[in-house]
Amino acid sequence: MAADAGAAAAPAVAAGVNGSFTLGLAGAGAGIGIGLIGGKAVEAVGRNPGAFGNILTLGIIGMALAEAIAIYALIIAFGGR
Repeated sequence: MAADAGAAAAPAVAAGVNGSFTLGLAGAGAGIGIGLIGGKAVEAVGRNPGAFGNILTLGIIGMALAEAIAIYALIIAFGGR
């Protein structure tokens, strides 16, 4: 009887670990992406200060898209998939 309870709990534990791994990987990817976008935006403004407004706009859009990946992973991790 105790073995059956442990076997039934194994998929739930695996799903929790899988969701945590998915969320951690997506969070790390989003963090790296946002860091790269910010760094390249600073480089671009340093090379051409007159284009600050355009670079800022494109940087914010790029960062929002990178952060969306982490949000999708959060939804999947807590959705139980």
